[in-house]
Amino acid sequence: MGDNNNSVNLPPGFRFNPTDQELILHLLHRKAALLPCVPNVIPDLKLYPYDPWDLTGKALAGDNYQWYFFSRRTSNRVSASGYWMALDVDDEPIVIPHDHDHTASSTRSTSSSSKVAGLKKYLVFYMAQGIKTNWIMHEYRLMADSCASSSSNSSSSSSRSSSSSYQRRSSASLLNPKIDWSKWVLCRVFEQNGGGSEGSFDHGDEDDDDGTELSGLDEVFLSLDDLDDISLP
Repeated sequence: MGDNNNSVNLPPGFRFNPTDQELILHLLHRKAALLPCVPNVIPDLKLYPYDPWDLTGKALAGDNYQWYFFSRRTSNRVSASGYWMALDVDDEPIVIPHDHDHTASSTRSTSSSSKVAGLKKYLVFYMAQGIKTNWIMHEYRLMADSCASSSSNSSSSSSRSSSSSYQRRSSASLLNPKIDWSKWVLCRVFEQNGGGSEGSFDHGDEDDDDGTELSGLDEVFLSLDDLDDISLP
């Protein structure tokens, strides 16, 4: 896995402010399943050689000065100038409503209409002398049993419907027994401004609801699908 040392930018006019559910469902799940991420804008990085302020130009810059990247899951959290320490709180479950989950039906349900698809870990960056900084990281990982259920349900669903070549490739990848669902994590790093308790580091999900309105990331995917249907002369 090579680091991406080039500047990572979105196409003109696009902004990147995904919810926790979108990061798990649309991005991390596809990465772990060896499926293409469209648009492919989040780079792979070895997190721990980098200090958080060195991520500019290496990770994807989203809204509100947040940086996103994929990384191999590791316990080595030491960087050039300090280290990341996990908060002494339980990892937060990321719940996917059934009507938002396009890949599967429920496993490990928290209710009859939702499932836990992943977990979010909270970490704080400390300087080498043990000085706490305002740099925060959200580390997202998949639930292995949830992914396994998604695989079987995705396959049966596609066999009952008229499958496109994309659906066939998707099912084949999801059923690959060699896939290690725990190998990849998706990281969001930002500098916390102002106060706030250590358990309140959520950014960007306060306005989430279970309505049918499309999120910005869903609209991007739909617009890209429309572009695929346009034939040039």
